[in-house]
Amino acid sequence: MNCKKKRNNNLIYMLLLVFLVGIQANSFAQKWVGTWSCAPYAADNNTPPSPYLENNTLRQVVRTSIGGDTIRVKFSNITSSTPVTMNSVNIAALTTIGGSAIDTSTITTLKFNGNESVTMNAYSDLTSDPIAFVLTPGMHLAITIFYGECKTAADMTFHYGSRCDSYILEGDQSQSETFAGATPVERWYTINTIDVLAPDSAAAVAVFGNSITDGYGIHGGLKNTFPDMFSKNVLANESTLDVAVLNMGIGATWVTTSGVKRFQQDVLDQNGMRWIVVFYGVNDIGGGASANVIISAYRRLIAQAHAANIRIYGGTITPFKGHGYYSEAHEATRTEVNEWIRTSGSFDAIIDFDQVIRDPADPEKLQVMYSNDWLHPNADGYKLLGESIDLNLFLGGDTIFEQANYETHYFEAECATVGSNWDIIADEQASNGSYVTAKVESKEAAPISEEGLITIPFSVDESGEYDVFTRLNCPSPDDDSFWVKVDNNEFELKNGLGTNGWGWISIGLSQIEKGEHTLSIGYREDGAKLDKIAISNSPFPPVEMGEDAENSCIPKVGINSIELEDNKLRIYPNPADSKTNIEFSLENSSNVSLKIYDNIGKKIVTLIDDEFEAGSYVMNWDASKISGGNYTCKFIAGNNTISQKMVLLD
Repeated sequence: MNCKKKRNNNLIYMLLLVFLVGIQANSFAQKWVGTWSCAPYAADNNTPPSPYLENNTLRQVVRTSIGGDTIRVKFSNITSSTPVTMNSVNIAALTTIGGSAIDTSTITTLKFNGNESVTMNAYSDLTSDPIAFVLTPGMHLAITIFYGECKTAADMTFHYGSRCDSYILEGDQSQSETFAGATPVERWYTINTIDVLAPDSAAAVAVFGNSITDGYGIHGGLKNTFPDMFSKNVLANESTLDVAVLNMGIGATWVTTSGVKRFQQDVLDQNGMRWIVVFYGVNDIGGGASANVIISAYRRLIAQAHAANIRIYGGTITPFKGHGYYSEAHEATRTEVNEWIRTSGSFDAIIDFDQVIRDPADPEKLQVMYSNDWLHPNADGYKLLGESIDLNLFLGGDTIFEQANYETHYFEAECATVGSNWDIIADEQASNGSYVTAKVESKEAAPISEEGLITIPFSVDESGEYDVFTRLNCPSPDDDSFWVKVDNNEFELKNGLGTNGWGWISIGLSQIEKGEHTLSIGYREDGAKLDKIAISNSPFPPVEMGEDAENSCIPKVGINSIELEDNKLRIYPNPADSKTNIEFSLENSSNVSLKIYDNIGKKIVTLIDDEFEAGSYVMNWDASKISGGNYTCKFIAGNNTISQKMVLLD
């Protein structure tokens, strides 16, 4: 063999070796995929029974979808104002479907940063360390938590629709095989998601809906909701063995309110998401929502899914004649919504649940053999829906969607034209350090006078559908609504805006033409705290404080504790470090100018240039971006001018 031929053979051998190594590496590529999940929310009056959870043990049962050999578990305390301590947590295989007994040989203890005990802070969640565990497809798994601190309260985090019993025993019973003598409760508490380390080809589909998705009417731990039946069908098919199914239903919810609010958290943030089935809207129709409002919510979900490169399928709304929701008007809305789902081309595919389960002789009704209460299917009906889904929709790899460029405008509420029915309150957790809140009682009718409104002029560069997002803190149902309108349209009531602390919430979509407009917000319930506003054609709500506002100002925050003579100025502390307070008092209403100059008379910053009513005010000035030195604060109110020296320390 000559040298040239030998070199060629060596080259071929090396290329073949690289190719085979590449195949082997690719075959071992793995990622986290959700195999089970439930949507968390506040328990309200569904708190656990005696002996409660604190210092006791709770065993909860779930049915996973795809399997693997490494898992991790996510826990949630996101609705609770108090911490939850888990002294220990373990998982084990269930021995009997519908019971609490486990195979003790499979007990595996979870750890959190290497520790068996962990505390979740208020309004937080956490995920365990990955652990080795042989999770078989469709396994019924027990998660057993021995709690420490766990306050029984309406805001504790749970999920109502477990459709199987959980079990409470006093003290530490985490190693118990049978859990004999336990107090049952048909709810889930604290648990949120199980992820499995799966092949790179694996992916999850989330079924997003309300009580029909959540399995209303199902009991006994048989795991026969329609997403369960869909999952069993998926796992029995050779082509879809790596497809996980997550049931993200919550009973009694609307897609137009809580649905769009929780979509990011409950669906888009799941690991391994590739598909979404939306089967949502019947409660909206029963509550009187229009077809246009429901369709707008669908459009927003579709845009958010496509922005995350996830395919989203629309499920038609099933009939409900014979139920209390039924009326000719509601049936007309259902027909209009279903027609849009089927024909608009907005969803990536259609799953026609309506056609599958309706009575051919009376299409406004469920077939009697599949009806529970003429709204919810019975067990046979759920099986029918689950098995009707075309598995070919869940083949193939990830999809890349063309991404849109969005236009967003931010505004500080306290820097708008703020009417007489509002107070401006200082708060370090608010953007620009202040928020507004109504100072009058609830009103059932829309505002008539412009005097009491918050008004914000704005302009958009492109015509289209825009969302009004608001950063709110509305802790109770007695302080969670506003009246809202754009331009000269009618006011619309925006209710049910409850939050857990500060958070961004949509208060409505509007079709807005290119050009200048005015947003008006009227009070309805005192107590709601309004911080910042974003007008955007993006389907995504802002995060944290959002971007800089177009109408920044020094908030006019009135205080009663300052005792200053009229037209006086006080600075403290002085000398100051990065922050100082500037207080001033006015005998009469006046334009106020407050400017800072350096020691050679150069203006450094204008802090205030605005009209103020008579009274005493304080401004908290963050001077961290200004170097240390000697400065002069110049205050002008009407014909009165005061200059005061101040020192900033390095």
